[in-house]
Amino acid sequence: MTTAPITMVEGKAIALPGHDIDTDRIIPARFLKSISFAGLGNHVFADDRAAAGGDHPFDRPEHQGARILVVNRNFGCGSSREHAPRSLQRWGIAAVIGESFAEIFASNCLALGMPCLRGETGTVEDIQQLVQEQPGVHFCLTLEAPTLRGLDRHWPLTMENGPQTMLLNGCWDATGLLLSHDDRLRRTALQLPYLNDFALSN
Repeated sequence: MTTAPITMVEGKAIALPGHDIDTDRIIPARFLKSISFAGLGNHVFADDRAAAGGDHPFDRPEHQGARILVVNRNFGCGSSREHAPRSLQRWGIAAVIGESFAEIFASNCLALGMPCLRGETGTVEDIQQLVQEQPGVHFCLTLEAPTLRGLDRHWPLTMENGPQTMLLNGCWDATGLLLSHDDRLRRTALQLPYLNDFALSN
C-alpha cells in the first residue's frame, strides 16, 4: 500500500529571508500543548509576527494562500519538534525551497509529504526577490526533475534521492505503510513468546 504520490506543487510562493531560522521561531514552545495539532497554523511564527506588527510575510494579504515557502540557509534548526512542519502545513505550505535545512526538520517534513528542495544561494535569492516584487506569480514546482517554474522562467533545484523516490512513489507515510501490513504484524506478534504470555495472563 502507498499513499498518494507527490510529483508537483503549484501555487503562489512566500519568501522568508534570513539564515538559521529555528523551530522555536517557527512555532513557539507555548503552542506545543496541542496533541491534535488543531489550530497550529494560526500560531506559525507567532512571536516574529507580533514583533513585526502585522508586516510579517505570513500576515501580508498578498501572500495569503501561498503554498511554497522560500527560505535561506539552515532553516528549521534547533529543537526537533514535529510541530514546526505541522504548523507550516496547517497554515497552507505544501513545499519548502531553501539553501539548506536542518536534517531532522527535513525528515519531519518528509513524514508529512512536504518536499524540501535545495537551491544555490543565488538561485534562492533570485526566487525570493521575484516573490517579493510580484507576490501573485503562480509557480509550478516539479519533483521528478527538480525545477521551479514561473513567469516563463525556471530555476534548477536539487533533492536527495531517498526522499525524492519516496515522494514520487507515494511511500513517504511510514505510519500508513506500517498499518497497511496489519495482518503480518499480528501474525508476527503471535509468534513472540513475551506477547503470547501477556495475552494468556490477561
